[in-house]
Amino acid sequence: MSNWIWKKKVLTDRQIIIQQDLVKNLLISPLLAKLYVERNLTTQDEINSFLQPKQSSLHDPFLYKDMDKAVERLNKAITSQENILIYGDYDVDGTTSVALVYRYLSKYYNKLFFYVPDRDTEGYGISIQGVDFAFEKKCTLVIALDCGIKDFEAIDYGNIKSIDFIVCDHHNPGDSLPNAIAVLDAKREDNTYPYNELSGCGVGFKFMQAFAIKNDFPQETLLPLLDVLAMSIASDIVPLTGENRLLIQMGLQRINTEPSIGVAAMLESCELTIGKITISDLVYKIGPRINASGRIDTADEAVKLLISSDKTEAKKHCDIIESLNKQRRDLDRQTTEQALAQLDLDPTTPTKAANVVYSPNWAKGVVGIVASRIIEKHYKPTIVLTDSNGLISGSARSVSDFDLYSAIKACADDLESFGGHDFAAGLTLKSENLKKFKQDFEHIVAQTITQEQKTPLIEYDEEISFADITRDFFNIIQSLEPYGQDNPQPVFITRGVYNVAGTRLVGQNQEHLRLEVSDGTINSRMIGIAFNQKEFYEPLSRGEKVDICYTLEKNEFRGTISIQLHIKDIKLSTK
Repeated sequence: MSNWIWKKKVLTDRQIIIQQDLVKNLLISPLLAKLYVERNLTTQDEINSFLQPKQSSLHDPFLYKDMDKAVERLNKAITSQENILIYGDYDVDGTTSVALVYRYLSKYYNKLFFYVPDRDTEGYGISIQGVDFAFEKKCTLVIALDCGIKDFEAIDYGNIKSIDFIVCDHHNPGDSLPNAIAVLDAKREDNTYPYNELSGCGVGFKFMQAFAIKNDFPQETLLPLLDVLAMSIASDIVPLTGENRLLIQMGLQRINTEPSIGVAAMLESCELTIGKITISDLVYKIGPRINASGRIDTADEAVKLLISSDKTEAKKHCDIIESLNKQRRDLDRQTTEQALAQLDLDPTTPTKAANVVYSPNWAKGVVGIVASRIIEKHYKPTIVLTDSNGLISGSARSVSDFDLYSAIKACADDLESFGGHDFAAGLTLKSENLKKFKQDFEHIVAQTITQEQKTPLIEYDEEISFADITRDFFNIIQSLEPYGQDNPQPVFITRGVYNVAGTRLVGQNQEHLRLEVSDGTINSRMIGIAFNQKEFYEPLSRGEKVDICYTLEKNEFRGTISIQLHIKDIKLSTK
């Protein structure tokens, strides 16, 4: 049965005052006002900008520190007919970044190469091999995307070979910046850009926007880039606020009307219908496939797909990626089973504050996914490690609100390199430091994690009855889309729900639960789906009441649209 804690989101005294003002001045419900205040929307203008963001509200890209230097150096390279290497990370953000910049520049210039490092042999960031590739191709300018902010050695090595670098990154910098011609990163201490949560691909887009402005290219020429930018924003778990919210809305519109040839091929491969693509499709169907290219093989296939201008060629790349994704799923399952078995065999697992597992035989490409899977069973900050190029390398994932990056940074003396965000990170260390790192990381987490962060938690917005779920209510909830980081989908609970008809087990292994239930209010019958919660089938069949925690979603079947409950958790009711 469920061990999740349901906690109601509570406004501060100051937020309650703002909520009351919104209810009074805008004549809206207290619940809607609460949803706005939770998103830091306190005025009609702020609400309008959030609900209907305009392209004109995009920030001036030249507000980025070093943007003028970056555009000047790029224009010089084009004027001088220099070879340019576009370099990016091997995940969705990195490959979409490379595709975006390559696609845009290739409209105006043809001396372009791209390079994505091999996850296993080179690892994250600008590699020495990548610099050697640039030198071999006589590239004198490297545009580094979604990486570079800490790649001092590789950039210095390139400088010795007379190669200049423009770094477009969104990760946290170290104590100093690399020796690049320009460093575009809104997280640098002297940042002058008003929004610092763009994805790596988003930074690349701003660079191309500045390049277009400087060269008097119409801003409309940037619109075809928005499909890959939306994929990046959705998959990299950046906040869906401010400029990100506008860009992903524009990107989804582009995907649903005029996707590029490569993106259209991927949509067809996933059996998705153009015109009905949602952010969930990008996160759960497109993203994993693009990632599979770099996890199982090199990420070149993903880039080639996304820059493709030929349908036959795009189909070929899609077929390869689909095969790689199948391999990725198999490795994911096998590695997860082995990692969980390792934890189950360790008698100290229940008392530890963190999970750290290691095997030299695991594939580096799936360790991040496996870390997330482990958290589903052992809810703690988790690191999964394997061997890579004579070192130990891996990925870390966090639990709710715990600053994982700071915890890893506190263990920097044990590590060769590390980088990432509060909720996800990568790290590399020598084998002789593994024991000490595990001890130090465990100590740091134990000292800093709170009891609340240790508990699997679902925060809900309000307790409602089924009678409250009208079409107008649903339309209001939908107006907050697209949902994501810092703009979560509203969550509700309803108590005392009971089976009325049609509740049954579904899924290939009968592991999911389809509910048809009522809470006893007038016209209150609702249909819902509860994944991996089959244990509640018997209690519901016996007529027992349950409490449910859920989000609302649109269900379309044979042309009929209805409101459906996506049930996150179920508890036996005390009502």
